[in-house]
Amino acid sequence: MRKQIAAANWKMNLTLQQGEQLLNDIVAAQNTLNDNQLAIFAVPFPYLTMAQQKLNGQKNMFVAAQNCYNKKNGAYTGEVSVEMLQSIGIQYVVLGHSERREYFNESNQFLAEKINICLEYNITPIFCCGESLQIREANTQNEFVRKQLTESLFHLSAEQISKIIIAYEPIWAIGTGKTASNEQAQEMHAFIRQQFAEKYGETTANEISILYGGSVKANNAKDIFAQPDVDGGLVGGASLIATDFVTITNALK
Repeated sequence: MRKQIAAANWKMNLTLQQGEQLLNDIVAAQNTLNDNQLAIFAVPFPYLTMAQQKLNGQKNMFVAAQNCYNKKNGAYTGEVSVEMLQSIGIQYVVLGHSERREYFNESNQFLAEKINICLEYNITPIFCCGESLQIREANTQNEFVRKQLTESLFHLSAEQISKIIIAYEPIWAIGTGKTASNEQAQEMHAFIRQQFAEKYGETTANEISILYGGSVKANNAKDIFAQPDVDGGLVGGASLIATDFVTITNALK
C-alpha cells in the first residue's frame, strides 16, 4: 500500500516557543500511526533541530525543511544546502511550493536541479505542482501540470522517481473563495498518476504518494483522503492548530 501522509507546512509562522508547544500538544494527542502512515512537519529553518528533538522516538513522525538551494555549498549567503540538512538528520524537503514559484520565480528547470541534489544526498523531495485560477478557468490545467512534471521530474530513472512524494496544489482554490470538490481533487490526482504510468509504468506509478494541498482542514480531510488516488495532504493553516492536525492525521487511510 502507498504511504499515506499528512505533511504540515508551517510556512513563515510561529515563534520557537509556539512551535515547541504545538509539537508537544500534537505528540500528546496523536494516536499511534500505522506502518503505512506518516506525519511530516515542514518547519522554518531555525526550528529544524528543535523539531527533530521533539519528535525523536515518535513512530512515523519526521521533520522536513521547507526549501533548499540547488548547490552543494559556496558563496550563497542566506541559502541552505542539502548537505547542511543531511548533516542534522533531515530526511525530507518541500520543493516547488506555489509560493516559492510565485514570489521567488522558481522555474521548473531550477527545481529539477534541486530534485537532483536532494536525491544525491538521500533526502526525499515533496514536489509541489498545480495551476492558478487563470489556467483552471482556461481549462488548460492538465497541460500545465504535465509540463511541471515533465520539466522537473521526467529526467529521473524509475528507481529515482519512486523516491519522490508529489503534492498537488490547486492554487485557484486557495484564498479565492472558490472550492475544489472531492471529485476535482481525485480527477487531477488520477491524471498525475497516469502521467507517471505512461512514463514509468503502472507498477511504479502506483507506488508514488500524491498529496492534496488545497486547504485541507479537519472537517474535510476524511472525505478528501477517501478518494482513491489521494494519499493524504499538504496542510497549511490547519497544521498550526494541534487538534486540527491530529484530526487530519487520523483521517489517513
